[in-house]
Amino acid sequence: MSGENRFLFRAAVVTAALLTLAVVWQTIPLIQAELLASRATPRPVIPRGDLAEDERSTIALFEATRGSVVYIATTERVVNPWTRNPLQVPRGTGSGFVWDHIGHVVTNHHVVAGASSAAVRLADGRAFSAVLVGASPEHDLAVLRIGVGIGRPDPLPVGTSHDLRVGQKVFAIGNPFGLDWTLTAGLISALNRELPADAGSVIEGLIQTDAAINPGNSGGPLLDSAGRLIGVNTAIYSPSGAYAGVGFAVPVDTVNRVVPRLIAAGRYVRPSLGVRTEQQINAALSARLGLEGVFVLDVEPGSAAEKAGIRPVRLGRDGSIQTGDVITSVGSRPVRLVPDLLSALDQFEPGQEVSLTLLRDSERVELAVTLDAGR
Repeated sequence: MSGENRFLFRAAVVTAALLTLAVVWQTIPLIQAELLASRATPRPVIPRGDLAEDERSTIALFEATRGSVVYIATTERVVNPWTRNPLQVPRGTGSGFVWDHIGHVVTNHHVVAGASSAAVRLADGRAFSAVLVGASPEHDLAVLRIGVGIGRPDPLPVGTSHDLRVGQKVFAIGNPFGLDWTLTAGLISALNRELPADAGSVIEGLIQTDAAINPGNSGGPLLDSAGRLIGVNTAIYSPSGAYAGVGFAVPVDTVNRVVPRLIAAGRYVRPSLGVRTEQQINAALSARLGLEGVFVLDVEPGSAAEKAGIRPVRLGRDGSIQTGDVITSVGSRPVRLVPDLLSALDQFEPGQEVSLTLLRDSERVELAVTLDAGR
């Protein structure tokens, strides 16, 4: 065999060996897989042990309170522009919670505002048509009533909010994005936050929390670690409209003051002094005269303010301003702006006597005023 033929023979042998090796290399995993499949069994489960104490307490809290939280779906009546037939179309969803054994349900005003009807679904799956009992837009609270005969859910236990502390654990239960009965947990991030409400008022004392609150959580309860109601989830601060770590809840002290009035009268009657104020005019007078407080622009005849001798602003014939009385505090609470005055009065009830501090002719004057029922 010539040298060239020997080279070709050896090349052919090497090539065949490499091909055989490649085939064997590809076949080995298949053979291994078949062998393993014939002997495949579930992996052994490692015992977990007991749940941590905080996990057990969170689970117990959710199981104890879940049945008192409800899912609210609202509809809106619209008219078909072509047929002129009225239609009921879905408007939105939210959360709420059982207030008492009679069937009252508390939620946010903005959850039901503008809706023509609302349905409430309980945790056990039963659904009921709801009737609006009353609403207070200035507190973003509303009360619905459902007719539950048998198997009425228990109302949530009520706590307090005036003694809360930053750092306390809190839990929110609601229906974010329609995902029903969702539990989130967090801390109280801050207290005494403010948000503007309807009618030019301010909701004071709001609880700020980092517990995840999203659209659909509105109206649901904020609970402390004892499972007590401490707030009603009402708003989030978010550039995107979704959870950004900053949520707010109406404090339960406000809820426990407003809700009984809504149930009793169908509306929240604010205590009133019987004075007329206006924020823009107030700001202009403060800047012009260098005085801080709420200027009394007018006094209603027969009102609490008139009976107490409160004096309004008067204009001189030469266009000069006679300031009258400037309200600087209600009780121990200082008053700088018109919303401050409304919020301070909101802590009292009609018929209750309050102490006002006024500036009158550059002198400090204190008056006792018995509040009227607002109109």
